[in-house]
Amino acid sequence: MKHRQLGKTNFEVSEIGFGCMSLELQKGQQYVNSLIRKSYDGGINFFDTADLYDKGLNEEMVGTALSPVRDNVFISTKVGNVWREDGSGWDWDPTKEHILNGVNESLRRLQTDHIDLYMLHGGTIDDPIDEAIEAFESLKKQGKIKAYGISSIRPNTIREWTDRSNMDVVMMQYSLLDRRPEEEVLDLLAENDISVITRGTIAKGMLIDKAGQNYLRYSAEQVEKMKEAVNETGSPIKASVDYVLQHSAVASAILGIRTESQLNEILDSQQESVSDAKLEQLAGVLEPNIYEKHR
Repeated sequence: MKHRQLGKTNFEVSEIGFGCMSLELQKGQQYVNSLIRKSYDGGINFFDTADLYDKGLNEEMVGTALSPVRDNVFISTKVGNVWREDGSGWDWDPTKEHILNGVNESLRRLQTDHIDLYMLHGGTIDDPIDEAIEAFESLKKQGKIKAYGISSIRPNTIREWTDRSNMDVVMMQYSLLDRRPEEEVLDLLAENDISVITRGTIAKGMLIDKAGQNYLRYSAEQVEKMKEAVNETGSPIKASVDYVLQHSAVASAILGIRTESQLNEILDSQQESVSDAKLEQLAGVLEPNIYEKHR
Protein backbone atom coordinates (compact mmCIF):
# COMPACT_ATOMS: atom_id res chain seq x y z
CA MET A 1 0.00 0.00 0.00
CA LYS A 2 1.43 3.36 -1.02
CA HIS A 3 1.32 6.35 1.31
CA ARG A 4 1.05 10.10 0.68
CA GLN A 5 1.84 13.16 2.73
CA LEU A 6 -1.18 14.84 4.26
CA GLY A 7 -1.26 18.58 3.63
CA LYS A 8 1.45 20.55 5.42
CA THR A 9 1.78 17.92 8.15
CA ASN A 10 4.51 15.32 8.47
CA PHE A 11 1.93 12.51 8.39
CA GLU A 12 1.84 9.97 5.58
CA VAL A 13 -1.48 8.18 5.11
CA SER A 14 -2.31 5.13 3.05
CA GLU A 15 -3.81 5.88 -0.36
CA ILE A 16 -6.87 3.94 0.75
CA GLY A 17 -8.44 4.80 4.09
CA PHE A 18 -10.84 2.64 6.08
CA GLY A 19 -14.30 4.23 6.27
CA CYS A 20 -15.50 3.02 9.66
CA MET A 21 -19.06 4.27 9.17
CA SER A 22 -19.76 1.07 7.22
CA LEU A 23 -18.86 -1.26 10.08
CA GLU A 24 -21.75 -3.48 11.17
CA LEU A 25 -21.32 -2.96 14.89
CA GLN A 26 -24.11 -5.38 15.79
CA LYS A 27 -21.68 -8.15 14.85
CA GLY A 28 -19.69 -7.31 17.95
CA GLN A 29 -16.27 -6.10 19.02
CA GLN A 30 -14.46 -9.22 17.85
CA TYR A 31 -15.72 -8.64 14.29
CA VAL A 32 -14.56 -5.00 14.41
CA ASN A 33 -11.18 -5.98 15.88
CA SER A 34 -10.62 -8.63 13.23
CA LEU A 35 -11.58 -6.50 10.22
CA ILE A 36 -9.62 -3.47 11.34
CA ARG A 37 -6.54 -5.49 12.28
CA LYS A 38 -6.54 -7.30 8.91
CA SER A 39 -6.77 -3.97 7.12
CA TYR A 40 -3.85 -2.67 9.19
CA ASP A 41 -1.82 -5.79 8.42
CA GLY A 42 -2.67 -5.18 4.74
CA GLY A 43 -1.09 -1.74 4.80
CA ILE A 44 -3.99 0.58 5.67
CA ASN A 45 -2.97 3.04 8.37
CA PHE A 46 -5.79 5.61 8.02
CA PHE A 47 -9.11 5.08 9.84
CA ASP A 48 -11.98 7.55 9.59
CA THR A 49 -14.93 7.77 11.98
CA ALA A 50 -17.18 10.48 13.53
CA ASP A 51 -18.96 11.20 16.78
CA LEU A 52 -22.23 11.07 14.82
CA TYR A 53 -21.86 7.46 13.71
CA ASP A 54 -23.89 5.06 15.82
CA LYS A 55 -24.28 7.81 18.45
CA GLY A 56 -20.64 7.51 19.49
CA LEU A 57 -20.49 3.73 19.60
CA ASN A 58 -18.51 3.68 16.35
CA GLU A 59 -15.74 5.71 17.94
CA GLU A 60 -15.77 3.47 21.01
CA MET A 61 -15.44 0.20 19.11
CA VAL A 62 -12.94 1.57 16.61
CA GLY A 63 -10.88 2.96 19.48
CA THR A 64 -10.83 -0.43 21.16
CA ALA A 65 -9.80 -2.15 17.93
CA LEU A 66 -6.99 0.32 17.24
CA SER A 67 -5.64 0.61 20.77
CA PRO A 68 -2.98 -2.15 20.34
CA VAL A 69 -1.52 -0.35 17.29
CA ARG A 70 -2.41 3.24 18.21
CA ASP A 71 1.09 4.65 17.69
CA ASN A 72 1.21 3.31 14.13
CA VAL A 73 -2.15 4.47 12.79
CA PHE A 74 -3.78 7.75 11.78
CA ILE A 75 -7.25 8.39 13.20
CA SER A 76 -9.66 11.02 11.94
CA THR A 77 -12.99 11.86 13.50
CA LYS A 78 -15.54 14.63 13.10
CA VAL A 79 -17.62 17.05 15.15
CA GLY A 80 -20.55 19.40 14.60
CA ASN A 81 -23.65 17.22 14.66
CA VAL A 82 -25.52 16.72 17.92
CA TRP A 83 -27.99 13.89 18.44
CA ARG A 84 -31.35 14.95 19.88
CA GLU A 85 -32.24 13.42 23.22
CA ASP A 86 -35.18 11.53 21.70
CA GLY A 87 -32.92 10.02 19.04
CA SER A 88 -35.10 11.35 16.21
CA GLY A 89 -32.18 12.97 14.41
CA TRP A 90 -29.44 15.48 14.91
CA ASP A 91 -28.89 19.24 14.82
CA TRP A 92 -25.99 21.29 13.50
CA ASP A 93 -23.71 23.01 16.01
CA PRO A 94 -20.40 24.39 14.63
CA THR A 95 -19.77 26.65 17.61
CA LYS A 96 -16.46 26.98 19.41
CA GLU A 97 -18.01 25.75 22.65
CA HIS A 98 -19.33 22.56 21.07
CA ILE A 99 -16.05 21.78 19.30
CA LEU A 100 -14.04 22.26 22.50
CA ASN A 101 -16.41 20.04 24.46
CA GLY A 102 -16.89 17.47 21.72
CA VAL A 103 -13.21 16.67 21.38
CA ASN A 104 -13.02 15.46 24.98
CA GLU A 105 -15.82 12.97 24.43
CA SER A 106 -14.20 11.71 21.22
CA LEU A 107 -10.84 11.34 22.96
CA ARG A 108 -12.49 9.30 25.69
CA ARG A 109 -14.36 7.05 23.29
CA LEU A 110 -11.31 6.55 21.06
CA GLN A 111 -9.13 5.77 24.10
CA THR A 112 -6.38 8.11 22.98
CA ASP A 113 -4.68 11.28 24.17
CA HIS A 114 -4.82 12.94 20.75
CA ILE A 115 -6.76 12.86 17.51
CA ASP A 116 -4.63 12.93 14.37
CA LEU A 117 -7.23 14.73 12.25
CA TYR A 118 -10.29 16.51 13.61
CA MET A 119 -12.82 17.75 11.08
CA LEU A 120 -15.95 19.84 11.13
CA HIS A 121 -18.59 17.39 9.92
CA GLY A 122 -20.15 19.67 7.32
CA GLY A 123 -20.13 23.43 7.09
CA THR A 124 -21.96 26.31 5.45
CA ILE A 125 -21.14 29.89 4.56
CA ASP A 126 -23.40 31.03 7.41
CA ASP A 127 -21.44 29.23 10.14
CA PRO A 128 -19.37 31.18 12.70
CA ILE A 129 -16.28 30.20 10.72
CA ASP A 130 -13.71 32.30 12.61
CA GLU A 131 -15.05 30.95 15.89
CA ALA A 132 -14.72 27.36 14.70
CA ILE A 133 -11.19 28.03 13.44
CA GLU A 134 -10.26 29.45 16.86
CA ALA A 135 -11.48 26.23 18.46
CA PHE A 136 -9.41 24.01 16.19
CA GLU A 137 -6.29 26.17 16.58
CA SER A 138 -6.72 26.07 20.36
CA LEU A 139 -6.97 22.29 20.31
CA LYS A 140 -3.78 22.06 18.25
CA LYS A 141 -1.92 24.20 20.77
CA GLN A 142 -3.20 21.97 23.57
CA GLY A 143 -1.99 18.86 21.73
CA LYS A 144 -5.44 17.31 21.67
CA ILE A 145 -5.44 17.29 17.86
CA LYS A 146 -2.60 17.22 15.34
CA ALA A 147 -4.40 18.53 12.27
CA TYR A 148 -7.83 19.86 11.35
CA GLY A 149 -10.11 20.50 8.42
CA ILE A 150 -13.68 20.30 7.17
CA SER A 151 -15.85 17.73 5.48
CA SER A 152 -17.68 19.74 2.85
CA ILE A 153 -18.70 19.80 -0.80
CA ARG A 154 -19.62 23.51 -0.84
CA PRO A 155 -17.15 25.57 -2.92
CA ASN A 156 -18.11 28.86 -1.24
CA THR A 157 -17.47 27.38 2.21
CA ILE A 158 -14.22 25.72 1.14
CA ARG A 159 -12.94 29.03 -0.23
CA GLU A 160 -13.68 30.82 3.04
CA TRP A 161 -11.91 28.19 5.13
CA THR A 162 -8.96 28.24 2.73
CA ASP A 163 -8.65 32.01 3.04
CA ARG A 164 -9.22 32.26 6.77
CA SER A 165 -7.65 29.15 8.31
CA ASN A 166 -4.53 27.01 8.40
CA MET A 167 -6.51 23.82 7.85
CA ASP A 168 -4.76 20.75 6.53
CA VAL A 169 -7.58 18.78 4.93
CA VAL A 170 -10.90 18.92 3.14
CA MET A 171 -12.92 15.73 2.87
CA MET A 172 -15.27 15.75 -0.09
CA GLN A 173 -17.26 13.52 -2.39
CA TYR A 174 -15.30 12.86 -5.57
CA SER A 175 -15.53 10.07 -8.13
CA LEU A 176 -15.92 9.33 -11.82
CA LEU A 177 -19.62 10.00 -11.27
CA ASP A 178 -19.05 13.17 -9.27
CA ARG A 179 -16.36 15.28 -10.87
CA ARG A 180 -17.62 18.59 -9.50
CA PRO A 181 -14.44 19.19 -7.45
CA GLU A 182 -12.41 19.30 -10.67
CA GLU A 183 -13.98 22.59 -11.76
CA GLU A 184 -12.05 24.75 -9.28
CA VAL A 185 -11.79 23.27 -5.78
CA LEU A 186 -9.03 20.71 -6.34
CA ASP A 187 -6.64 23.21 -7.88
CA LEU A 188 -7.39 25.77 -5.18
CA LEU A 189 -6.56 23.31 -2.42
CA ALA A 190 -3.43 22.03 -4.15
CA GLU A 191 -2.14 25.59 -4.49
CA ASN A 192 -2.57 26.04 -0.74
CA ASP A 193 -1.02 22.70 0.28
CA ILE A 194 -4.34 21.47 1.63
CA SER A 195 -4.98 17.78 1.06
CA VAL A 196 -8.21 16.26 -0.16
CA ILE A 197 -9.60 13.06 1.29
CA THR A 198 -12.25 11.62 -0.98
CA ARG A 199 -15.44 9.80 -0.05
CA GLY A 200 -18.02 8.24 -2.34
CA THR A 201 -15.15 7.16 -4.57
CA ILE A 202 -16.97 4.09 -5.89
CA ALA A 203 -20.34 5.91 -5.91
CA LYS A 204 -22.23 3.61 -3.53
CA GLY A 205 -20.83 0.63 -5.43
CA MET A 206 -22.37 1.70 -8.74
CA LEU A 207 -18.91 1.96 -10.31
CA ILE A 208 -18.21 -1.63 -9.28
CA ASP A 209 -21.20 -3.96 -9.25
CA LYS A 210 -24.35 -2.24 -7.99
CA ALA A 211 -27.22 -1.57 -10.41
CA GLY A 212 -27.16 1.89 -11.93
CA GLN A 213 -29.68 4.48 -10.79
CA ASN A 214 -30.16 8.19 -11.29
CA TYR A 215 -27.19 9.89 -9.64
CA LEU A 216 -26.72 13.63 -9.42
CA ARG A 217 -27.71 14.71 -12.95
CA TYR A 218 -26.75 11.42 -14.61
CA SER A 219 -29.45 9.00 -15.69
CA ALA A 220 -29.38 5.34 -14.70
CA GLU A 221 -28.35 4.54 -18.27
CA GLN A 222 -25.39 6.90 -18.06
CA VAL A 223 -24.33 5.41 -14.74
CA GLU A 224 -24.44 1.93 -16.30
CA LYS A 225 -22.34 3.19 -19.20
CA MET A 226 -19.68 4.43 -16.81
CA LYS A 227 -19.76 1.22 -14.78
CA GLU A 228 -19.23 -0.83 -17.94
CA ALA A 229 -16.26 1.33 -18.92
CA VAL A 230 -14.73 1.04 -15.44
CA ASN A 231 -15.16 -2.74 -15.43
CA GLU A 232 -13.54 -2.99 -18.86
CA THR A 233 -10.27 -1.83 -17.28
CA GLY A 234 -10.12 -5.22 -15.57
CA SER A 235 -9.88 -3.70 -12.09
CA PRO A 236 -12.85 -1.48 -11.27
CA ILE A 237 -11.77 -0.70 -7.70
CA LYS A 238 -8.25 0.19 -8.76
CA ALA A 239 -9.52 2.30 -11.65
CA SER A 240 -12.00 4.18 -9.45
CA VAL A 241 -9.40 4.90 -6.80
CA ASP A 242 -6.58 5.73 -9.20
CA TYR A 243 -8.80 8.18 -11.05
CA VAL A 244 -9.24 10.40 -7.98
CA LEU A 245 -5.63 9.92 -6.88
CA GLN A 246 -4.44 11.42 -10.18
CA HIS A 247 -4.86 14.93 -8.83
CA SER A 248 -1.97 16.15 -6.70
CA ALA A 249 -4.38 17.50 -4.05
CA VAL A 250 -5.76 14.05 -3.22
CA ALA A 251 -3.98 12.19 -0.43
CA SER A 252 -6.33 9.28 0.25
CA ALA A 253 -9.62 7.73 -0.81
CA ILE A 254 -11.88 6.56 2.01
CA LEU A 255 -13.69 3.32 1.21
CA GLY A 256 -16.42 1.83 3.35
CA ILE A 257 -15.59 -1.76 4.31
CA ARG A 258 -18.13 -4.14 5.85
CA THR A 259 -16.78 -7.63 5.25
CA GLU A 260 -13.50 -9.49 5.02
CA SER A 261 -14.23 -10.36 1.39
CA GLN A 262 -14.63 -6.65 0.57
CA LEU A 263 -11.38 -5.92 2.36
CA ASN A 264 -9.56 -8.66 0.48
CA GLU A 265 -10.92 -7.37 -2.82
CA ILE A 266 -9.71 -3.86 -2.03
CA LEU A 267 -6.27 -5.01 -0.91
CA ASP A 268 -5.90 -7.33 -3.91
CA SER A 269 -6.80 -4.47 -6.25
CA GLN A 270 -3.70 -2.60 -5.10
CA GLN A 271 -1.54 -5.27 -6.71
CA GLU A 272 -3.11 -4.50 -10.09
CA SER A 273 -2.48 -1.59 -12.43
CA VAL A 274 -4.56 0.67 -14.64
CA SER A 275 -2.74 2.69 -17.28
CA ASP A 276 -2.93 6.45 -17.56
CA ALA A 277 -4.41 5.96 -21.03
CA LYS A 278 -7.31 3.97 -19.60
CA LEU A 279 -7.91 6.57 -16.92
CA GLU A 280 -8.00 9.24 -19.59
CA GLN A 281 -10.53 7.19 -21.54
CA LEU A 282 -12.74 6.96 -18.45
CA ALA A 283 -12.70 10.73 -18.12
CA GLY A 284 -14.23 10.98 -21.58
CA VAL A 285 -17.14 8.58 -21.05
CA LEU A 286 -19.49 11.21 -19.57
CA GLU A 287 -19.57 14.99 -19.57
CA PRO A 288 -18.21 16.20 -16.20
CA ASN A 289 -20.80 17.56 -13.81
CA ILE A 290 -20.39 20.90 -12.03
CA TYR A 291 -21.65 22.41 -8.79
CA GLU A 292 -25.02 24.10 -9.17
CA LYS A 293 -25.38 25.33 -5.58
CA HIS A 294 -23.13 26.97 -2.99
CA ARG A 295 -20.86 28.37 -5.67
